[in-house]
Amino acid sequence: MNDTAVLPVEETMRHELALGDAVIASCGPILQHLLANDENGLFGDEVIARVRGMMTRIARDMLFAQADAAGVPDAGHFAQKRQEPLLHALLCEVPLLSHAQSLVVEAQVASRLQKRSNIDGVLSPLLQELVASSDPAMASAAMGVLSAQARFSQGVERMALPIAELPGDLLHRALLVMRNVAEDEGEPEEPVEKAERALRDAYDESASRLGQISRLLSRMGDKAVKALDIDHAGVAIFASALAMASGQQRDLAVLSFTDRQFARLALALRASGLNPRDVEEQFLYLHPQITMPDGFDTMSADRAASLLAEEPEPDFG
Repeated sequence: MNDTAVLPVEETMRHELALGDAVIASCGPILQHLLANDENGLFGDEVIARVRGMMTRIARDMLFAQADAAGVPDAGHFAQKRQEPLLHALLCEVPLLSHAQSLVVEAQVASRLQKRSNIDGVLSPLLQELVASSDPAMASAAMGVLSAQARFSQGVERMALPIAELPGDLLHRALLVMRNVAEDEGEPEEPVEKAERALRDAYDESASRLGQISRLLSRMGDKAVKALDIDHAGVAIFASALAMASGQQRDLAVLSFTDRQFARLALALRASGLNPRDVEEQFLYLHPQITMPDGFDTMSADRAASLLAEEPEPDFG
């Protein structure tokens, strides 16, 4: 073995990254099982309830679209009669569950940081600055994010996730589930197809909360580095900035805020260009009990990015 000073820390980070990713990869199937069997345990009642609530809202959005397409006057009754099989099918979709789980984690982290460090979960200092920007386009984009973030916070409290807030690939997946369930239940094809077209036509990923945050960060250009400070940017913008800067899925970046994920978070922050001292500062908010391994301060941003790339991202299904 090469005895250079870098290798021990690399081996530590590589080992912890693999362990953490194994935990993440197991979460979706376990969550699927718990939801299907009305159990809790590993995730706790809050996560189970909120994920189920989010899937219920998605199911109802699709069923209300079907009712509208069929010209049914009582959409609520129509949806209630058909909700159970569609919800059951959605609860079998691990990628949808993993996304919902990441949103619940995001909300939990934001709530915890607001209580512990007084970090506002909706209006962060960075967002305040951008809303007051002399650039009208920047101020408008920031106001859009502010409104979207307020709706998200309220939605999580109501355990709701509108279908329009799904990423594009997950919207497509949800609509395929709707189509398959309708076929299995013997529903007429025309209203289902019409509902699917209507939902696709109305969908604008750039108008979703995550889409608006991404556009805001892109508009910030080089100044987007400010978003890599969770105390200044808030959890939502920080998570998107970290994902963009480190080349990860956003859901994965959010899950790195949880226990057993310190290696992925540390490597992602370093790969994003933060110096070791700044990485440690972010850890004071997210993993205050963790001390960086000896030699982490010698690891370059490029090497951190390489270590992240060596480990395949956990499969969300």
